[in-house]
Amino acid sequence: MRIVLVTGKGGVGKTTVAAATALRAAEIGHRTLVLSTDPAHSLADAFESELGDEPRRLAVDLHGQQIDTQGRLEAYWGEIRDQLMAILDWGGVSGLEAEEFLVFPGMDELFALVEVQRHAASGRYDTLIVDCAPTAETLRLLSLPEVLSWYFDRVFLTQKRVMKAARPVLTRVTSLPIPGDEVYDAAENVFTAIERARRLLLDPEITTARLVVNPEKMVVSEARRTYTYLSLFGYAIDSVVVNRVLPEDLVDPYFDRWQEIQNQHLDDIKRSFADVPMMCLRLFDEEMTGVEKLRVLGAELYDGEDPAAGFAGRRPFRVVEEPEELALEVDMPFIGREDIDVLRDGHEVYITVGGYRRSFVLPDSLHRREVIGAKLEGGVLRVRFSEHRGK
Repeated sequence: MRIVLVTGKGGVGKTTVAAATALRAAEIGHRTLVLSTDPAHSLADAFESELGDEPRRLAVDLHGQQIDTQGRLEAYWGEIRDQLMAILDWGGVSGLEAEEFLVFPGMDELFALVEVQRHAASGRYDTLIVDCAPTAETLRLLSLPEVLSWYFDRVFLTQKRVMKAARPVLTRVTSLPIPGDEVYDAAENVFTAIERARRLLLDPEITTARLVVNPEKMVVSEARRTYTYLSLFGYAIDSVVVNRVLPEDLVDPYFDRWQEIQNQHLDDIKRSFADVPMMCLRLFDEEMTGVEKLRVLGAELYDGEDPAAGFAGRRPFRVVEEPEELALEVDMPFIGREDIDVLRDGHEVYITVGGYRRSFVLPDSLHRREVIGAKLEGGVLRVRFSEHRGK
């Protein structure tokens, strides 16, 4: 099984790249599903074909799907939301205000990840190409499973046990609607499904992200931030696709300055993503939509390379053993020392970059070792632990 997450800033052509990648993978012989998790779907437009909430055949060995995120939200969250709304109504909060309160930003897209996991486990496909939402939404989406996993492990299971013991007493002394076991069971099923999806997406042998950029200053800057944040949350990057590059043989005084600017940005991209394969895709003289044009685009982009099996991602964090110490290494490209904060609390190390925070649960080998320093060098954060165990 191979999963490729195609993401990038809105407008860079990520949907077209995702569609062409899927078509190319299918032509090589992979049973492929390309699916969109972007609420503002444009995958159907790329193929010039009707797509819905269930996979539909687009070509030999290729199916497409535009996930109905609202429908997934209702299926997974509906029963839990109804119970919570009853509690809020008892407390005087009702109607739209209560309903909005119970659906946090990104929740509908979150259940799209569960759909990805379901397809991966079905055995019907060899390759899943995921057309993600623009980077800001994608980063929020990919960080949510981490947050929910933390809540489930530390809060939910304890709350379930306490409520089961307290329910007989509470029902006699209050009219507050008390959640039954079926509500907690439904919530546990949701958390379990999300946890399965998280583990699948964090396995670099199965899942990698492919960044799509244009040779433009703001786009490159956002791609660098995206690389950092994806690394922070454990997602492997397998390549960068530079889209809409002016052809080298273009001879026109009007475009001379544009080519000079693009060449500067291309050099910046090469330096910034030196450890990641880079592919360039020229600016075509027409819109590349429909199966035939996507086939041309995919053949030119991958140039004989297998878009699924031909790329590998590096795990962005690892534990390294050295003669005098152990170290937790995390790839943190494109940031300075002033942008990062490291804190240890018990068996966890918390790393904060900008507005995002990630907790790393330390392996057993590091639990009783003391942190003796942290250093950011060459785009890698090293949190150093003493060789000897503490008491």
